[in-house]
Amino acid sequence: AAVPSLSPESRPSSRCVSLCDTYLTLARRSLRITMKRLFGFEKEDISSWHRLVCLLNRPTDPASLGIFRFLFGMLMALDITQERGLSHLDYKYLDGAPVCRFPLFNFLKPLPMDWMFFVYFVMFLGAVGIMLGCFYRLACLMFISTYWYVFFLDKTTWNNHSYLYGLIGFQLTLMDANRYWSLDGLRNPRKRNAHVPLWNYTLLRTQIFIVYFIAGVKKLDADWVEGYSMKYLAHHWLFEPFKLILPVELISLMVVHGGGLILDLTAGYLLFFDATRPVAFFFVSYFHCMNSQLFSIGMFSYTMLATSPLFCYPDWPRRFFGRFPEFLQPILPFVSPAPISSSSCVYPKPPSGSGGQQEAHAAPKPTTPSFKHKFRAIFTILYIMEQFFLPYSHFITQGYNNWTNGLYGYSWDMMVHARSHQHVKITYRDGVTGDVGYLNPGVFTQSRRWKDHGDMLKQYATCLSENLPQFNISDPEIYFDIWVSINDRFQQRIFDPRVDIVKADWSPFRPNSWLMPLLVDLSPWRTKFEEIEGSLDNQTEVVFIADFPGLYLENYVSEDLGNTSVQVLEGLVNVEIVDEKKNYSLQPGEKMQIPAGGYHKVYTVSEGPSCYMYIYVNTTEAELQKNFTKLSELQEKVRNGTETEPLPPELQPLITGLDDQDSDSSVIDPVVRIFLKRQKRMQEVKKRREASLIERFQRFASKKYYSIRRGFLMTAIALRNLAVGLPPLEQLTREVAYANMKEPETETETSQDERLKDEVGHGEL
Repeated sequence: AAVPSLSPESRPSSRCVSLCDTYLTLARRSLRITMKRLFGFEKEDISSWHRLVCLLNRPTDPASLGIFRFLFGMLMALDITQERGLSHLDYKYLDGAPVCRFPLFNFLKPLPMDWMFFVYFVMFLGAVGIMLGCFYRLACLMFISTYWYVFFLDKTTWNNHSYLYGLIGFQLTLMDANRYWSLDGLRNPRKRNAHVPLWNYTLLRTQIFIVYFIAGVKKLDADWVEGYSMKYLAHHWLFEPFKLILPVELISLMVVHGGGLILDLTAGYLLFFDATRPVAFFFVSYFHCMNSQLFSIGMFSYTMLATSPLFCYPDWPRRFFGRFPEFLQPILPFVSPAPISSSSCVYPKPPSGSGGQQEAHAAPKPTTPSFKHKFRAIFTILYIMEQFFLPYSHFITQGYNNWTNGLYGYSWDMMVHARSHQHVKITYRDGVTGDVGYLNPGVFTQSRRWKDHGDMLKQYATCLSENLPQFNISDPEIYFDIWVSINDRFQQRIFDPRVDIVKADWSPFRPNSWLMPLLVDLSPWRTKFEEIEGSLDNQTEVVFIADFPGLYLENYVSEDLGNTSVQVLEGLVNVEIVDEKKNYSLQPGEKMQIPAGGYHKVYTVSEGPSCYMYIYVNTTEAELQKNFTKLSELQEKVRNGTETEPLPPELQPLITGLDDQDSDSSVIDPVVRIFLKRQKRMQEVKKRREASLIERFQRFASKKYYSIRRGFLMTAIALRNLAVGLPPLEQLTREVAYANMKEPETETETSQDERLKDEVGHGEL
C-alpha cells in the first residue's frame, strides 16, 4: 500500500529536532547531577553488576571513619568497666556458688573467676586497640571474640544496644578504619591517610538507619500509638518544660509516644540528605541526651551520638580540625594532604582530556575489580538484607516467642512493652514422696527476666531440678504460677501453672504449648482502669486481675492490709476463704470483704475469662502516716514556740535530734525513731538534688572513679593469681578489701537513697 508523504510544511525542521535533543540532554544531565547530589551516585552506577561493584569499592576519604573508630573504641572501653560488668565481675558470676545461668547455648559456661577477669582484660585491650588504631585487626578480633562470648553467656542481660555494639565491632573488623588518626598509620606509611572503599560507610550508615527505622516501625504497635507503653515517663523532671503548656496525659501521648515514633521513623532519612541533616542533628542529639537521663542504658546514647557524623561528608574532620590554631595541629587529626591510593578500592579511568601532565601524574592508576572487591560487594548486600530480615525472623525461632516475639535484644523493639509482676509462685513436688513445697522466687539466680521468657523458664526449672536433690528432694517437679501485666493490661498468667516445666517440651523452632495467650480482647478495659483509679483516694490501691476458666488464684492478704475487698468486673467467680472453709459466689458488679491475715482462693467458674479487682488499703501505713503528720505538726509548734507543754522523754528527740547512740535506745518511741530517720534521709536527698552543677559532677566523677578503680584492681589481682598462683588468704583478703574501698560519703548516700526509693515507691523516677 502506498504511504502518503508529509507536505514540506508539516515536516519537523532540523533546528527543532536539534533543540529537542539539546533539551533532553540537559534534562538528563540535570537529573544525574541532582541524583548525585542527593544520593552520592548516579543511576548508571547501579545499572550493572560491574558498575555496582565499582561503586561499593569507590575510593572514599577515611577521615570520618577514623574518628568514629576512635570514639567507638573509647566508649567500649568505658562500657566494659560498667555495663559489661568488669567492676562487679565477682558478684556477677559468683564463682563456685550454685547459680542458675541462662546462656544462649547450654554448653556455654563461665570460666573460673580469674580467667573471666582475663577475658574482660583481653576485651578491654581490644577496645583500646580499636580506639588507638594499634594492631587494629588483632584488636578487633580480641574485642569481638570476647564480647560475643560474654554476650552469649547470659541472655538475661540482652538488650538492643548491647547487640548493636557487637554488630559494629564485627563490621569494624572487616573495615579499613585504621587509615586515619591511628598508630598503625604512624608505623606503616602505606596505611597512613589511605582511601577506604565506600562500602565501609555504606554498612555503618545502613546499620544505623535500620536501628532508627525498624524501631519506628515496631512503635506502630497499638499500645505505643495509644500511649500505654511508657506512660510513667511523662512524670520525669526532663518533661517539666512541657508541663507549662500541656497536661501530663498529653505529654505522654504526644511528646513521649508521638515524638518517639516520628523521630525513629524519620531520623535515618533526615540524616541522609544534606538539606535536612542539621535539623536531624538537633532532634537526634536532643533525643539521645534525654535518653541518657531517662534510662540506665550505659554508653548507648553516646554511641548513637558518635554515629551521627557518619552521615556527613567523609572529609568533615579535615575541614573541622583545619579551623583550629596551628600549634594544636600536631596533636589533632591531620587535615592534609589528600588521601593516597589503596588496594582496597577500585579506581576509575580519569576523564579523557582533563588535566595536564601534573594531574595525570598525581591521579592513582586505574584498576579493575578483582575477586576480593566482588566478594566484599556481595557481603555488603547480603549483610544488609540479613539485617532487614532478622527483626522479622520470629516465625523461624518460634520457641523464643512469648507475648512478644523473640528474645529481647535484636529486633529493635525498644521500650515498646512495659511489664509489671504482681504474683510469682514456685511449687515443687517430690517425685518419690509426693511432698509439696514452695520456693522463694529467684532462688539460685540473680536475674528476674526468666519470668517472661519460656526458654529461660525451662533453663531455670532444669537448674532447680539439679540443685534440689541436695536438699533431700528427689526427682522434683517444678510448677510456676507467674502473673504479669503488659502495658497496663490486666494481671494474668503467662504460663500454665499445671505443667511441670522440668518435663515440659521446648524447642527453639516450635511454639510453647504451655504459654498462656495474652487476653488482648480485654485491652479496652484499660480506659475503665483509669476512671476507677481516678475515683480512689491516695491511700487506696487497686489491682486488676484476669484469669482463665478452670483455674484459680491462691492469695494471702497481709495483716497490714486491713481493708481488702474483691469485686467482679466480668465473668463468674467463687471465692473460698480457707480458714473459714466457706465459698461465696460473685457475679459482675458484686464485691465482698476479704479477711486479713489468711489465705483465700478465687476460682473462675464462667465459660470465658473472669475479670475482677482487689481494692485495698494499707491500714498500717495509713496509721503511720497519720502519726508522722502529728509529729511534724508538734515539731513545728516546738520550734516556733507555740507549744508550751514540756515534751515527755520519748518525744525529746523531736527537739534534740537522733544521735547514733540514741538509735537503739528503748526510751525513744519507735514511731519517733522512724519519723526522724525518714526526715533525715529526706533532707539529705533534697540536699543532693539541690546541689550545684560542680557538686553533682564531683559526686558523679567520684562514683565512676571508685567503680573503675575496683575493676582494674580486681583484674590485676586475677592476673597475678594466674601468673604466680594464689597468695596467702590473709594477703588476698587485704587486697580485695583495698579494691573495695569507697568514698565514705558515697557509700552512705547510696544506701540512704536506695532506702528512700523503696520507701516512697518511685525508684523508677
